[in-house]
Amino acid sequence: MIQRVEFHIDELESMKNYPKEIFYKGNLALLQQRKVAIVGSRKPNAYARAMTAQLALKLAQNGLIIVSGGAIGVDALAHKNAGAKNTIMVAATGLDKQYPAINKNLITQIEQEGLVLSQFETATPAHKYNFVLRNELTVALAEVLIVTYADENSGTMRSVEYAQKMGKKIYVLPHRIGESIGTNKLLSQNQAEAIYDMDAFVKELAPASRVELKKEDDFLIFCATNPTYEETLKKFPTRVFEAELSGIITIVNGRVRVST
Repeated sequence: MIQRVEFHIDELESMKNYPKEIFYKGNLALLQQRKVAIVGSRKPNAYARAMTAQLALKLAQNGLIIVSGGAIGVDALAHKNAGAKNTIMVAATGLDKQYPAINKNLITQIEQEGLVLSQFETATPAHKYNFVLRNELTVALAEVLIVTYADENSGTMRSVEYAQKMGKKIYVLPHRIGESIGTNKLLSQNQAEAIYDMDAFVKELAPASRVELKKEDDFLIFCATNPTYEETLKKFPTRVFEAELSGIITIVNGRVRVST
């Protein structure tokens, strides 16, 4: 069911104009958690696809909510690998529409388990300028902006411009010459920081509460490495079943994930 957000979202004060109305489907509690935006090209290369997936997964495992725009390519990879319950999608249409249609199943899952936001009334179609506004809101919600692949003159680079105006840190993946020209240009001009060590980067951004919890609990430290279920059961035979039943961990494709 489409509902209207009835409270003030402080992060959106960084936008040029605070939205007149914000509509939503899903879990508004995600707005109270720490958030990072991951955006990029609709046609990333294989390296960017793999790194986007790994980065979204690791950030979500460490308690961060991933914000993106629901588009094909980098956006969809970020949402999917973070897990629907750990993601906020910002739509460029009214919430009666699921755009793009190719991501219908993913968007439905986010509506049910995560959160979808929109500045647009029901029946609003995908006008070109709506994507500009969508990008601004996406960047505003997040503490930092991560761009994993971007062409030089692209919508993604408009998101970068918003981040710069808002004074937010921008992080990018390092790419070879001739690839992701937009992010390579940012690096050459010292306008972004490169992510060379993903684990160190995630550790730096992870919420203090989650870091402290891991320091105190060897079981959770081990689980955060995404081990197989068999490895975990062998090392911590008395903890696994209790943790799974209580929701502290989940089993995904035979591997253990710390719930967020």
